[in-house]
Amino acid sequence: MDKLGLIPVRGAGAPLAGTSIDKAKGTEGSGFGDILKESVQSVNGQMQNAAALSEGLMAGEHSNIHETMIAMEKASISFHMLTKVQSKVIDAYKEIMRLQL
Repeated sequence: MDKLGLIPVRGAGAPLAGTSIDKAKGTEGSGFGDILKESVQSVNGQMQNAAALSEGLMAGEHSNIHETMIAMEKASISFHMLTKVQSKVIDAYKEIMRLQL
């Protein structure tokens, strides 16, 4: 590094400074697939929680309609966001497949 604080340009295939080759290849466990899997599991958990609260309300196990409605709306918004992310991922994949090498 020189006096101006500039860092030399690295090649496209070169790993970042301070990382091992394993981390550069994505074997750390926090890749896009893992993040997507965790997101789907989170949305699924919210949907199941909302369904359980709704069934409990209908069965008379509790009378907290506010908590039930909030859980249902959270699950609905999360599911809507997940479908938007899915749509964007599919669009990005299609765009990549249109590229000519």
